[in-house]
Amino acid sequence: MDPLTLFALANGAVSAVKAGCKLYKDIKGAAGDVTDVLKDLDNQWEKLHPPNKPPSIEQKNHFIKTRNEVVINNKKANAGEHTGLYTEIGNHLGTYFDNYYKCKFIFEEEERKSKTEVYTGDDSLGKRALQRVLMKKQLEQMGTELREIMVYQSPAELGALWTEVNDMMEVMGKQQKSLIIKQFEQQQIIKRRQAQRRQQQLYRLFFGIGILVIIFGAMGIFMVVAHMRTQMYPQYGLEFLPSTEEERRQQSQPQIYVGR
Repeated sequence: MDPLTLFALANGAVSAVKAGCKLYKDIKGAAGDVTDVLKDLDNQWEKLHPPNKPPSIEQKNHFIKTRNEVVINNKKANAGEHTGLYTEIGNHLGTYFDNYYKCKFIFEEEERKSKTEVYTGDDSLGKRALQRVLMKKQLEQMGTELREIMVYQSPAELGALWTEVNDMMEVMGKQQKSLIIKQFEQQQIIKRRQAQRRQQQLYRLFFGIGILVIIFGAMGIFMVVAHMRTQMYPQYGLEFLPSTEEERRQQSQPQIYVGR
């Protein structure tokens, strides 16, 4: 895959981890008896909206939604749904690190090649270098943001999950580096071969068109010459090919018709 696709996958994984952490925190926080939580929400509602200050429809709907979320998350927590969510967060986190290291190694390989190979692409070297720098910074920023959320803003077990996955992916990333670079080089070879095949096909197409143009052009010239010959030298016949001397002599002799 190209770096832009890998970056998009990493970005999607980050969004999924952030959403999962928030949901995990909400569900985990709603575990146990939520009677006091609901009672506290009701007390706050009554203080904010006494009888002489009725709430708006939007405020009332928001309060009902918040109260329902507490009840729903409590049921999920008591049913153990946060356990499955923990695994799901780990999978998304692994996807982020996987694509992060792939992007990193592809950038390193492109930088190495830029020192030994002549670039022939459409984008300028400056644009490509700027794109790599921005994407690397954004990927690193994603990791910093995830670490902040999981370590400092989530339950302790999510912080431990971050550390474990980060350490594991760092080791696996080093192991996969040579394989990723080899795969990248193979993809580049395939792309070059495909480009060469397309170029050869275009050459064949243009060559065939050129041959047809020459053939039809020559036929047109022959037809024009034959027409001019019939106009200027009708004694040679009106056929495409001029008559031979023997054919003209036979045609000039009187024809004898034998009746019955």
